[in-house]
Amino acid sequence: MTSQLLFFNHPSGKAAMNEFCQFTSSEINAKQSLLQTALKGSNQAQKDYNSTIRKHADSLRRCRAQSWLQEQSIWLRLYSCDARPGSIDEVLDRIVNKGYNKIYVEVFSDSQVLLPANDNPTPWDSVVRYPGAENVDLLAQVIQKGHERGLVVYAWLFSMNFGYAYAQRSDRQDVLARNGKGETSLSFVHDQSQAFIDPYNTQAQQDYYQLLQAIFKRRPDGILFDYIRYPRGSGNQSAAGEVKDLWIYGTASRNALLNRSLNNKGRALLDRYVTQGYITPEDIIAVDKLYPDEGSPLWQGRVPPEKEMEDPVQVRFQRLKNEIWYFTVAHAAQGVIDYLTKAATLAQNRGIPAGAVFFPDGNQPVGEKGFDSRLQAWDRFPTSIEWHPMSYAVCNQANCITEQVKRVISAASPQTQVIPALAGQWGRIYDNRPSLEEQMLAIRNNIPRIKSISHFAFSWQESEFDKERRFCRN
Repeated sequence: MTSQLLFFNHPSGKAAMNEFCQFTSSEINAKQSLLQTALKGSNQAQKDYNSTIRKHADSLRRCRAQSWLQEQSIWLRLYSCDARPGSIDEVLDRIVNKGYNKIYVEVFSDSQVLLPANDNPTPWDSVVRYPGAENVDLLAQVIQKGHERGLVVYAWLFSMNFGYAYAQRSDRQDVLARNGKGETSLSFVHDQSQAFIDPYNTQAQQDYYQLLQAIFKRRPDGILFDYIRYPRGSGNQSAAGEVKDLWIYGTASRNALLNRSLNNKGRALLDRYVTQGYITPEDIIAVDKLYPDEGSPLWQGRVPPEKEMEDPVQVRFQRLKNEIWYFTVAHAAQGVIDYLTKAATLAQNRGIPAGAVFFPDGNQPVGEKGFDSRLQAWDRFPTSIEWHPMSYAVCNQANCITEQVKRVISAASPQTQVIPALAGQWGRIYDNRPSLEEQMLAIRNNIPRIKSISHFAFSWQESEFDKERRFCRN
């Protein structure tokens, strides 16, 4: 049952707020009225509006400092229509009204970046690209206006999903991740929006780091990396059970795999394995004949039995068959981890906190030897960054959501900040999930370590307003 919203007045004339640090309707309406009057040219209304913003920022800061939930964040997408006067102000006011003191602003998704057209060094289009708006910098604006309201502003961006338009470029075909059937994620996922790259590819890395440098120039308070994983198909394609299911067949990834070999036998056996999709006892015999002066096949991390070469070929085959499978899985997962680690380090070296967004079930084994095809090994993500588990479990109750959070907490180090992302709406069940209040109460009661939570997404809470902004209707 949703808890009742109890409003109280702060001393010293501060704004009235409830237990979730949300403002009263009278405070909200008064602020909105001042904004509309200011947009019509009233200097006095502008002064009063600015004063109200400062007052609300102070009230929100005081409320959050006294609350068990010190940070309440929301995920936000901006549109080209938000370049209109007053649009970002109204968006941020609505966010503050609901008690949020932190926002995650989407700056890269679907082959678009939140950078001005005249200052966009990336291979992706700018979100705002209509004539006369070439210098509009929505990211810089939302950071500035957010700070004026006491909001912490993070940049949120896709990481290994570069978007459909990028995947159509003739000069970027070798950048895309490929599986052993020659597929890219465009043909694998079937929604025409997911174009995953090979994390080992240097061109992909350069394109992404160029984007990061542009974001860093705007000095966000933090940065969140999303889509730190490989694609996931449906049905049987949601799991990887053999090497050709892995997204390691791009030129860069395959070369990096072979370079993990420590002798010629190891390299030859790895090459046969990824090419054929399997190895046989005959392959082991053939590799032995090719390099008779070498002992056991070796690759990074492999420590064979001391007298392995004296074992029968069938015994060696059974051992190598298992080891080579887990090694290629580890190689695929390591590409994701290294890609994230480098990007996060670039931010941290500039004093910008970094975090990773992931699915708590994105790293689970499937069947006897299979794995979730996303290979999102979040339990091996850097402990120095924030962990943002997308705790979206659906069971008509909050317990399956808290179980996901507990699983992440159990794997996290004590110094790692875990910030669950919850999906839903205030005050009502949405998409078979309890209200946000109920979900947060369950986390408070069961996982007292959690002091920061985010809600996905502003567009869900303000769906009509979001449509109006997206299509410039209001």
